[in-house]
Amino acid sequence: MGCGGEEMKTENMEYKVFNYVNGQRVENKGKTEYRVFNPAFGKQIASVFDTGAEDVNKAVDYAYDAFLKWSKIPITDRIKYLFRLENLMRENADELAKMVTIEHGKTFKEAQGEVLRAIENVEAACSSTYNIMGKNNKNISAGIDEELIRVPMGVFAAITPFNFPIMVAFWFIPYAIGLGNTIIVKPSEKTPLTMQKTLDLFDKAGFPPGVISVVNGAVDTVNALLNNDKIVGVSFVGSTGAAKYIVSTASAKHKRSQAGASAKNYELVMPDADPEKVVPHLISSFYGNAGERCLAGSVLVTLPENHDKIVNLFKKQAQKLILGYGLDENVTLGPLIRSEHRERVLGYIDSGISEGAKLILDGRTFDAGKYRDGFFLGPSIFDDASTDMKIIREEIFGPVASVIEAKDFDDAIEIINKSQYGNASTIFTNSGTYAERFTEEVQAGNIGVNIGVAAPIAFYPFAGYKNSFFGDLHAQGGPDHVMFFTDSKVIIKRW
Repeated sequence: MGCGGEEMKTENMEYKVFNYVNGQRVENKGKTEYRVFNPAFGKQIASVFDTGAEDVNKAVDYAYDAFLKWSKIPITDRIKYLFRLENLMRENADELAKMVTIEHGKTFKEAQGEVLRAIENVEAACSSTYNIMGKNNKNISAGIDEELIRVPMGVFAAITPFNFPIMVAFWFIPYAIGLGNTIIVKPSEKTPLTMQKTLDLFDKAGFPPGVISVVNGAVDTVNALLNNDKIVGVSFVGSTGAAKYIVSTASAKHKRSQAGASAKNYELVMPDADPEKVVPHLISSFYGNAGERCLAGSVLVTLPENHDKIVNLFKKQAQKLILGYGLDENVTLGPLIRSEHRERVLGYIDSGISEGAKLILDGRTFDAGKYRDGFFLGPSIFDDASTDMKIIREEIFGPVASVIEAKDFDDAIEIINKSQYGNASTIFTNSGTYAERFTEEVQAGNIGVNIGVAAPIAFYPFAGYKNSFFGDLHAQGGPDHVMFFTDSKVIIKRW
């Protein structure tokens, strides 16, 4: 089996979770246990323990020692490791995707898309040889030259979320190491198994020990990383509350930080857009990944001229979604990550009802059949929602859509911009005028025009505004990754 799948399993067919330190799998003997589930069955499949400060510090020391050597390797040679890793990931893509489905619950097709995005980030990181080029000025003064170069900084930490167990980690790993740093990844304690799958690939790609490390755990492990003086920067994706904590703590410790946070994404459908073409994009956006993604559609905005037609067709198509285990080919909607999270989403449905929104599709009535022990919730749709409601103000992170009918285009823009979040927003229209106004006036970092999910390709940064992002330089590719993972050095010469 590819990726060392059998080696990860214990005798009772559960999975074993190791730390990865100095190129070795290390059993973690922390005191606090976190259970890992296959959410489609509601069954525990592994345990994760917090990595304490002492063990985190050892991992950082190894990573720092590795940095001193790795940063001296020519960048053209460092990139060759990424080439090998990219090929290995392609060869093992289906095995990686299968593990994503097992531990997270998304459909296999969705998991394949996630793995492909991770691979694309490795490819994009190979462009570091071009993006890191410096600047030079001759004779800035008589007989004096000046140049600017970008230099690696040290050990970075990446703290990644449960909903994309491999993709988000690879927003950071290839860029950090390609530019000469070393990195320690702290996967979500809810979905650590896909990262375990990649350990064999790191070995096979030949990375020197300590260049890539993995420490498992939750809050205590994060704090140990933040408190270690040898960590020079932190990359994070998660909730807004956690993002604020990460950035403020990192800043106080004189570390760089970038933190993607919560979202509330609006999708505006103009009357000139064809409902038959638009609604499939809406279904994918609102209910893909069971709504557990920061680019998921959350609020559908219509106008009086098209409201009824769009909402009725949206409801009709949502009713066709099939709940179940993501490895079953006919399944189109997987479970939520935990029973506790399902209860949280159910609380939002109760809130929407109590605040006066009209529940026209009730996901609580959907049956997962033989998977009824899983953490399933069918698609829900609220109509007649308003901006003062909790279901509009807050991120739900589940398969719940809310519909607001705007008076006109200007009113729609005002509604969208009232949100405290600014991750993404989309317009469906055939009008270039409306599309251009939308892209200019909407306060969101990722804008879609006739695109259901405004997900940037790997060599563009993953933008975000307001309470959806904290820091100065965004994740993923583009110029931001070079600026974040390197520092400037200015050299002034006289001969």
